[in-house]
Amino acid sequence: MASHIGRRKFLATLGGAAAAWPLAARAQQPERTRLVGVLMLIANDSEGKARLKAFRQGLEEHKWTEHINVRIEERWSGGDAERIKAYATELVSLTPDAILAMGGRALTELRQRTRTIPVVFVALTDPVGQGFVASLARPGGNITGFSLFRTSVIGKMLEALKQIAPQVTSVAMMYHPHNVSAVHYSRILEGIALSVGVKPVAAPVRDAAEIERAIDDYARRENFGLLLPTDAMMLIHREMIASLALRHRLPSVYAARSFVSGGGLISYGPDTIDLFRRAGGYVDRILRGKKPGELPVQAPTKFELVINLKTAKALGLEIPPTLLALADEVIE
Repeated sequence: MASHIGRRKFLATLGGAAAAWPLAARAQQPERTRLVGVLMLIANDSEGKARLKAFRQGLEEHKWTEHINVRIEERWSGGDAERIKAYATELVSLTPDAILAMGGRALTELRQRTRTIPVVFVALTDPVGQGFVASLARPGGNITGFSLFRTSVIGKMLEALKQIAPQVTSVAMMYHPHNVSAVHYSRILEGIALSVGVKPVAAPVRDAAEIERAIDDYARRENFGLLLPTDAMMLIHREMIASLALRHRLPSVYAARSFVSGGGLISYGPDTIDLFRRAGGYVDRILRGKKPGELPVQAPTKFELVINLKTAKALGLEIPPTLLALADEVIE
């Protein structure tokens, strides 16, 4: 009898252990690799790579490691409208867990193709006014992200330009006509230009040839300067623009530091590297189950003033000590 009882206990223990094995095995299995799509407007150059590197760092800060638990599908349009459409279609067809989108044109194409895949945008000027989200606090739908603009930026750009080049009385704002933020930029510029003592001039350009003609035209006029707000095509041609502005001796102010590192005079604008890093944190929250419509649209919190002393000297301009003291970076 004792032997039969012992045998039953042994079989019961064995059966319990066997039942536990599948559970333990499942618990040890790694979580599935998540797929994140990325649609970048600018070219796959040092500037673009730095931004995407910051996004990856933002993911890594939240324990998402590429090739281990997350895979990133990159698409670089270089600002080409047809490539933006094609890449938006490709990324949506992959049904990723989330998509990072740079700029309004990329976001427009993605929204036309999906209302379910979560999309986190970076570098958008007026997401409410452009109809991408219901409100900044409660975006609703499948879209949220990081705006690139505060109304005060245009004013501070103009003020910086006037401090460096007080002789400037007219400022041409250069942008691509398909830039969905251009109307917003123009409205702000017209509202504050007179208080700064300049006449605003709209300067829409579609390609490199039009950029060159426009800069040549403004250089022939008296006391002109250039202002370039955030614009993907301008960013793509930043080295050419900075070079032409210097050659034609046009004082210019830009929204991105990469213009100044490429020879431009001065820039003031949001730290885009910081925005891309923060975007990694938003994608993390979405991958962990948060709905994008419940994540408020975030504004930039870090801004950079960058001055190129070499360019200022070449233009015969003297940087006021008060402005130099405010600079985050001075290129000599």
